[in-house]
Amino acid sequence: MTTTLDPDPAARSGAAAGAPPPPVLDIVIPVFNEEDDLDAAVLALRDHLHQAVPYPARITIADNASTDTTLQVAKALAAQFDDVRAVHLSRKGRGGALNRVWRDSDAEIVAYCDVDLSTDLNALMPLIAPLISGHSDIAIGTRLSRSSRVVRGPKREMISRSYNLLLRTTMHARFSDAQCGFKAMRTDVARRLLPYVEDTGWFFDTELLVLAERVGLRIAEVPVDWTDDPNSSVDIVSTAVADLRGCVRVGWALARGRLPIAELRATLGRDRRPGPAVDGVPIGMVGQLVRFCAVGVTSTVAYALLYLMLHSVAGAQAANFLALGITAIANTAVNRRFTFGVRGTERAMRDHLTGLAVFMFGWLVTAGSLATLHSFAPDVGRVAELAVLVAANLVATATRFVGLRRLFSSRSTRLEGATA
Repeated sequence: MTTTLDPDPAARSGAAAGAPPPPVLDIVIPVFNEEDDLDAAVLALRDHLHQAVPYPARITIADNASTDTTLQVAKALAAQFDDVRAVHLSRKGRGGALNRVWRDSDAEIVAYCDVDLSTDLNALMPLIAPLISGHSDIAIGTRLSRSSRVVRGPKREMISRSYNLLLRTTMHARFSDAQCGFKAMRTDVARRLLPYVEDTGWFFDTELLVLAERVGLRIAEVPVDWTDDPNSSVDIVSTAVADLRGCVRVGWALARGRLPIAELRATLGRDRRPGPAVDGVPIGMVGQLVRFCAVGVTSTVAYALLYLMLHSVAGAQAANFLALGITAIANTAVNRRFTFGVRGTERAMRDHLTGLAVFMFGWLVTAGSLATLHSFAPDVGRVAELAVLVAANLVATATRFVGLRRLFSSRSTRLEGATA
């Protein structure tokens, strides 16, 4: 069966009278100029579905604007097998193809795999099982699990891990592998969520998962065995640039409240929030502590440099006060947004006044330590003074974290549901 999807259809078409019942699983292979590999991939996938998947399944070849004979190969396969269909989209873009085909599917579960079949298909049943059981809403393959077996070059390995680290630090993402080409989703959820996913390229996966997490959907992760395709046509540099642009766009949309997170959470999200990552540790505290430490290290370096520059002009106590005050203002602002996720100007003055109170405590601790040092060693050098001040700052830092967490955490949790 061959279908041509208009880029902007008015509505999904109904099933034809007398047509066979829809499949449980619709697994999509998005392709662009894959005339050499498509036939073998479909045959291998079809054979695996018949042998290992005990549910009615269909393969959908989603050709997105190929300029070679890929569409002809797809049509020939669709004509040969009843459980294969070919869909043609006039616009290029893997994400756009998946978005359209998934939303228009009549199956209960939609999935996709790349045409190179880099992912071992034995992970397919573990991928769809939590969706069939109702345990999860989305399932993704991950190459970054300890039990995954991955064969790829160090360059791709470094890029993949760096990208996922970026997502964890900037978007507070909890999923481990955004770009593995092996994912599945409940179709009813896809129809509600995908209209808000804008990217039509490789960033589609990341945008979908970030939005799903903010809405409160449950994402199951399945370790996969994965072998890199040395003939892959993906341009790593341009894809990385597009991904970074996508991160900025989505982050800005979430920060400005341009996505209906609260509405989608109310209709799609699950009531139960994920438990703490460490027994006895409040939800979100581990990530907040890591980000707080990163800000703290930067602040300490800036404090040390300012102290050494001001010491010869203002003296030890004044240099300590000025350096601590300057870095404290910046520290509160950065922790407010980056560590605890509080955005906007509402109550900003109150937040900074509280930060000032925390600064005063830190100043009293450091000033007292400096005075004590001078009482025992009046002629001590600047390096020794700085060492004592940094040690005293560590004591004040623990208090700063507790104070800022109490100040910001209740609002950052509330904002996550409304504006992220």
